[in-house]
Amino acid sequence: MNIHAPSRHAGICLRDLRARQKVSQLDLALRVGVSQRHLSCIETGKASASKEMLLALLEGLDAPLSQRNETLVAAGFAPVFGHRPIDHREMSTINQVIDLLLMGPQAAPAIVLDSAWNLVKFNPGFVRLIELLEFDLTALQATPNVLLALAAPGGLGTRLLNPDEVLDDVLRRAQREALHIPALQAVLDALPANLRNTRQHHGPVSGPTLETRFSSSVGELRFISTFTTFGAPMDITAASLRIEHMFPADEQTWAAFS
Repeated sequence: MNIHAPSRHAGICLRDLRARQKVSQLDLALRVGVSQRHLSCIETGKASASKEMLLALLEGLDAPLSQRNETLVAAGFAPVFGHRPIDHREMSTINQVIDLLLMGPQAAPAIVLDSAWNLVKFNPGFVRLIELLEFDLTALQATPNVLLALAAPGGLGTRLLNPDEVLDDVLRRAQREALHIPALQAVLDALPANLRNTRQHHGPVSGPTLETRFSSSVGELRFISTFTTFGAPMDITAASLRIEHMFPADEQTWAAFS
C-alpha cells in the first residue's frame, strides 16, 4: 500500500481547483503565505499538508464547501462542513430567515436558488409573475432549473423583451460560478450550443442597473433584481442558497402586483 496516495489525491484536488480558476501556483502561494515550492510539493504529493494548511489553500481558492470536504477526505482528514437537507430540523433557523425574506415586501416576486440554479422555494409574488407571463408553473416545478427554463423552446426566455442583455448577463454570471461548481457546469453544458457560446457586446445602459423586461398579459413588466446570501455559512446547503428579489421598476409593474 502506498502511504503517499492520500496526499497525492488531495494535491490533485487542489491542482484541479486551481487550474479551473486559472490561478497560478505563485498567485495562490502568495495569497496563503507559503512558498511556491512547498505548494508544488503538496500538489504532487511529495509533501503532506496539515489540515490547517489545506483549509488555508482552499480558502485562498474560495473553494465551495463541498470541495473543501472532498479535499480534506482525500488527504485523510474528516470533513469539516455539514450537508443537511433543507428540511432538516437543524436548518429551521435558515428556513425561518428564508421565509421572512420571501414575504417582505410581499408584492415583489422572490425565489430561492441553489448553487446549480435550481429553484428551491418561491413566494406568492413569483406565482403571480408566472401567471402574468402565461407560463406553466407545473412545468417549471417538474424541471426546476432556471437556466434550462430560460433556454428551453417556448421557455421563460421567450417572454423577455430584452433577451440579449438579460441572457448574456445570466450566462456570464453562471459561467463564473461554474468554475467552482461542477454541477452548474453540467447544466451549462446541457444548454443549446448557440446560446452557450453567444457573447453580446452592448453599449452603456440607460440606468444604474440592468432591468429585466417581460412581455405579459397586462403589458410590459420591468424588474431590477437583488441577491441575498448567508454570511459565514458552515453548511454546504446553506452556502449554496441565494434569494433573488425581483423589485418592480415602474408604476405599471407595481400595479400588477398590488
